Amino acid sequence: MMDENGRVAVIGAGTMGNGIAHVFALAGYEVCLIDVDPEALERAFATIGANMDRQIKKGEIDPSAKMEAIKRIRGGTQLSEIGDVELIIE
Repeated sequence: MMDENGRVAVIGAGTMGNGIAHVFALAGYEVCLIDVDPEALERAFATIGANMDRQIKKGEIDPSAKMEAIKRIRGGTQLSEIGDVELIIE
């Protein structure tokens, strides 16, 4: 079983990857989101922010939850940036 304050890595910042990173970050996990394309990472962070904004409008999360979750996600372009994680999702 994973520690709820654990670290996960998500390989690929496309639709599924950014969605997985989003959910883990909201659940309190530190997330390393990896994609070889820096522009894909930029799009992923924009999508995650927009999706969380939609959750705020629906009353599902509050703005502080969004800010905390966004802080938990870091992007990278190299597998060597992953570091020590409990789970890797590709």
